[in-house]
Amino acid sequence: MMSEIPGDLKFQKTHEWVRIEDDGSARIGISDHAQGLLGDLVYVELPKVGDTLEAGTGCAVIESVKAASDVYAPVSGEVIAVNDALADAPETINADAFGEGWLCRVKLSDPGELDALLSPDDYAELVASDEH
Repeated sequence: MMSEIPGDLKFQKTHEWVRIEDDGSARIGISDHAQGLLGDLVYVELPKVGDTLEAGTGCAVIESVKAASDVYAPVSGEVIAVNDALADAPETINADAFGEGWLCRVKLSDPGELDALLSPDDYAELVASDEH
């Protein structure tokens, strides 16, 4: 059973999502599908405010009881905020991957990169094809 995918997100094939905020910054997280595959999360290593992310490169590490998994930045830019609450409660991602379980926010260096990402519908198709 897959949860509803919010319509305002863009996705990377590696299951990261981006939401553009009112101020133009990009909020990044992992999809509900990804947290489901990982299982119960026990640790999250986030980037630091001021770090520069490059699209397609590792920006965070998420550890579950099963495995550690790299999170790849879906867009490039400077990290302007991280979700510090995850340090004490990584399971927030399990509970609310598209909301309170966000990882970081970046100031986009190349908004055009968003065009290369998947729409919610395209992502839903990708996930559905993964499940067969």
